Order: sequence, then structure tokens, then C-alpha cells
Amino acid sequence: MNLNDIAIAIENMEYVYQPHDVKAVRGITFSIQKGEFVGIIGQNGAGKTTLLKNILGLLIPTSGRILVNGVDTRDVTVAEQATQVGFVLQNPDQQLFAQTVVEEIAFGPRNMGLSEDEIHERVEEAISLTKLDMFRDSFPPALPKGDRAKVVIASVLAMRPEILILDEPTTGQDYKGCHQIMQIARGLHEKGRTILVVTHHMALVSEYTERTIALCQGEILLDDATDVVFSQPTILLQTQVTPPQITQLAMALPRELELPTAALTVTQLGDPILQSARERERLKKA
Repeated sequence: MNLNDIAIAIENMEYVYQPHDVKAVRGITFSIQKGEFVGIIGQNGAGKTTLLKNILGLLIPTSGRILVNGVDTRDVTVAEQATQVGFVLQNPDQQLFAQTVVEEIAFGPRNMGLSEDEIHERVEEAISLTKLDMFRDSFPPALPKGDRAKVVIASVLAMRPEILILDEPTTGQDYKGCHQIMQIARGLHEKGRTILVVTHHMALVSEYTERTIALCQGEILLDDATDVVFSQPTILLQTQVTPPQITQLAMALPRELELPTAALTVTQLGDPILQSARERERLKKA
């Protein structure tokens, strides 16, 4: 594998919280290639947040190392890392402070010392990507939660990071809001961005991510293509995760039906069922 193609490389990482000697993560080794869309799942306390904080440089590994675009996180400041890795918190209110949406989005680029023309270009690009044009002069904290989350995402995108990490981005969102946010992530992925999503919403992981890493008690339990991970329900139970309902249904159906056993979406299971039904109907008429 070409090192230039790796966005994040984690090598035998361990992080211990002091003074109580709590090993939050241990023996973590994996790499994420540029342009991947990865889900990170696991029970509360599995080590997901600690892992993210180490990638962001907010924490430094007790042992091992993390390379982001080939640079050790020990060798850069948090501010420098923010230009490489964008981070969207679970609660958007923790990242909002400006009087208007435009001012909020412009804050990061302005702190980077960019020209006003460049700032304007980045703000307009971020507003377009997140479809926030009608809210550009609104007071961010007064917006509905789904739109507040979009403002935070737009603020991060204006920094143009190559890697975007979403930490429980759909918490408190309705069905429409969840998919609006994940569609933004998918659109960025299609443009070549590296996306990491940490969530307890397994249906969203199954629908949007290509690869899933399951953590359990600070260690990697599974790391594979998303359909492969969700086809192992017994192992996932160790970290208190159950596959999406549609995947559970697919695995429970009789094998003689010759339907997908690891379907991740209704379409993946429904289309073969409809095709089989049409074929039986055709044979009846023949």
C-alpha cells in the first residue's frame, strides 16, 4: 500500500487516563485510506471518543503513534491539525457562538489569515454544500437542531479539511434530518473526502458506510466491509451492538430462497424478492 494513499495510520496505540491508570484503548492498529467512508461503532465506554480525541491531537497516545496524512500527531498543534481533520461534535450548540450563519462559517477561514475574497469563496461553497442559503443571516442557536448541525458542518467544511469526523451527528434528529446530514457526508465522500462517522444508529452505518470498525472495551473487535461486520451478530453482541433490522431479517430467511444473507438496506433485500416474484409469475403464465 502506498503511504501517500493513507489518510490515517494508527500503530499499536494505547491511551491511559491518569491518575487512575485507566486503559481506555489498547493495541489499536489500523489504517484508513484517503477517500474511505468508515463507520466506528461500539458500546458506551468502548473507546470511540478517546480514539477520536487522539486522532484530533486533543490527546497524545501513551504509547504507539498516529499519523495523519503522514505526520505524527505529536509534531503538530491542535490548530494545525484542525486544517487537516474537521470535527463535528455530537451537540452542535457546543460549537456555535456567532451572530449569523455567515459569520459562524467565516470564523475558521478568517483565523487562518485568508484574504476576504478567499473567505467569501469558502463561505459560499460551504453554504451551497449544506443548503443553508435561506439561513445565511439567521442567528445560529435559534435554528432547528438539524439546521444547527448543518451550520457546524458548514463551518468545518470552510476550513477545507481532507478528513471529516462526525461524532454522533444525528443524535436528536428525526428521520429526515438524519438522512440530510448523512447525504451531505456522502456527497463529500463522492468528492474524495475521507469520512469517519461515530454513531449508535446502525441503520445509517449500514446504508452509508463502506467499512465498519467495531470497538469493544478499548480494543478492535471487528474491522471489515460493513456487510461482513453486520453478518456477525454473535460477535457484535460483545459490544452490545445488533445489526440493522433488515440485516437480521435477511439472515433469518431460509437459505433455499437464495436471497442476500447480509443485506444492508431494504432495497438490497427487496429488489431480489421482487425479481423472484416476477420470475415465478412469468413461469406461471408460460
